[in-house]
Amino acid sequence: MDVLELPETGQGLRSWICIDASGNSQVLEIDKLTIIRRCAISTRDLRILDPLFVYPPTILGKEKAIVANLEKIRCIITADEVLLLNSLDRNVLQYVMELQKRLRSTGVAELNPRRSGARSFRSTSSYCPFEFRALAVVLDVVSGSLDSEASELEMEAYPLLDKLTSEVSTFNLERVRGLKSRLVALTLRYKIRDEVEKIMDDDEDKAEMYLTEKKRKMESASVISDDIQSSLLGIFRSNEGASEASDPIIFAPVSSPSGSRRLTKNSSSVRSRRESMMMSSENAATSVEELESLLEAYFVVIDSILNKLMTLKQYIDDTENFLNIQMNNLRNRLIQFELLLTSATFVLAVFGIIIGIFGINFPVPLFNDSHTIKVVLIITSVCGIILYCALVCFYKWRGVLLL
Repeated sequence: MDVLELPETGQGLRSWICIDASGNSQVLEIDKLTIIRRCAISTRDLRILDPLFVYPPTILGKEKAIVANLEKIRCIITADEVLLLNSLDRNVLQYVMELQKRLRSTGVAELNPRRSGARSFRSTSSYCPFEFRALAVVLDVVSGSLDSEASELEMEAYPLLDKLTSEVSTFNLERVRGLKSRLVALTLRYKIRDEVEKIMDDDEDKAEMYLTEKKRKMESASVISDDIQSSLLGIFRSNEGASEASDPIIFAPVSSPSGSRRLTKNSSSVRSRRESMMMSSENAATSVEELESLLEAYFVVIDSILNKLMTLKQYIDDTENFLNIQMNNLRNRLIQFELLLTSATFVLAVFGIIIGIFGINFPVPLFNDSHTIKVVLIITSVCGIILYCALVCFYKWRGVLLL
């Protein structure tokens, strides 16, 4: 099978990858009506899997199928097979290979650690129904993809943020802005967590997903119905034969011993069928608990990855706050320096006024004395220094300068 084949959509046909319970796969070209009849789903459910429409992560339990739209994996899971929408996305290819590997191997339920330290539940045991194993692979591939992207983002973000705190530049700020955009986009993809949590809180949805048990119940109900019909038909024929063989003068009803034995036998058979159905109902409740534990395991994995992203987001926010504090501190220092320069300009302006007065060409006898100019300059300089120091002390007293 060539899984890398591009899907064709000519004349309403779409390429699907069909994987049965034995792990065998094949590429099928099926139209929408055939898919709807084959999986007993509605057109609205099939529209969820259409790549031309944008739908949030969805897991729907129907009468005979589970419709899953998680990331790039769009599939229909039944009790006997998985119909996966064909694509060249690596998650789809990984899902096909992983599902085939688990179906062909008879392992036990195990915890497989990931590179980031998270642990995912993989159930490949023989007692686990086929639909649960297929759904577990979907959740495992999706959570693994999100985990790898989150790890790559962490490896790139933390060194860049540490570098930004020591060296603020336009290039580093642009890179941090791009990382934050990627983080927001990745966080929005974690709506799968809400979908898993919604299924965990609804027992009816979990019961709808147990396709194997529902199929077994339908088969048992049909067998019981056939047994009842055959037993009633046999009793009717035996009574009819007994009535024909009896004397027509005697009107008392005559019961057939063989019919009674057959009725007793069929009643015990029906009773055993009902007991088996009750036992299967108990097994269904147990399987619902298994599904809940499976979903809970993946919920914990996805929630831990989301917590890592929230921690990274908080680290980015803390870095931005630290940079804002640094910028505010630098801005305050510039304002203080500007205030000192303004005060010095004021003092020099007073000094320049006095010097300008002595530069006026008025016939004043005091201007003819050279010592007078020296004394005026010295007094003006001392007064200017005292005035400047007084202004600085006033600023400190008012809390304007923090030097």
